[in-house]
Amino acid sequence: MATKTYHGSCYCKRVKFEADIDLAEGTGKCNCTSCWKRRWWSVRARPEGFRLRGGESELSKYRAGSDVGHGGFCKHCGVIPYGYVDKSEWNPAAPVQYMDGRHDNWWNVPAETRHL
Repeated sequence: MATKTYHGSCYCKRVKFEADIDLAEGTGKCNCTSCWKRRWWSVRARPEGFRLRGGESELSKYRAGSDVGHGGFCKHCGVIPYGYVDKSEWNPAAPVQYMDGRHDNWWNVPAETRHL
């Protein structure tokens, strides 16, 4: 699959971005409480392929477990449109990588994935 430019925003469209993504490099689903309740399905974009197109001042800057970070939720609609991570490992082999965040066992598949 080839890299394609995707456009995104929060629900109220105050925060807008675009990213160059190759979905063949894989996506991820986690079973921690936060991700599970939101049915979060993530995809990684390389830093040079991500472009914020407006609304950074509308983000809370909150990052779970940290006093600093990028992203956060929109102060108006509450959506988390994107987030930066300090470091990630790229896994081009798996179309979906399941993570057991509920048990802090991030690099292993949870016993149950049907609900993810």
